[in-house]
Amino acid sequence: MNLFNFSVWAVIIQFLGSLAIAAYVFAAILSLIFRCNVYQARLIVAEGVVTSLNFMVAATLLKTINLRTWRQILIFSLILSIRIFLKKLFVWEKIQIMTIKSRV
Repeated sequence: MNLFNFSVWAVIIQFLGSLAIAAYVFAAILSLIFRCNVYQARLIVAEGVVTSLNFMVAATLLKTINLRTWRQILIFSLILSIRIFLKKLFVWEKIQIMTIKSRV
C-alpha cells in the first residue's frame, strides 16, 4: 500500500465516513432503547449522515487528481452533485426535526 497515492487516502477517508454513519446509527438505536425519543434518534441519524457526507465529499475531491477522460470528469461531477444534494437535504431534514422537537 503506497501512502503517497491519493486513491488510497480517498478510500481511507470514505471508510472513515462509513464508520461515522454506522456509529451515529448505533447511537440513535441506543437513544431509542433508553429514551424512547424518536425525534432525538432521527436527529442523531441526520447529523451522522451530514458528517459522513463531509467525509465522502472530501474523498471524492481527492479522486479528482486521477481524472483523465471526459467520461471520468462527468461521472465525478454527477457523484459530487448527488452527494452535495444529499447533504443539503439532510441539513434541511435536521432543521425540520429541530423545529418539530421545539414545538413538542
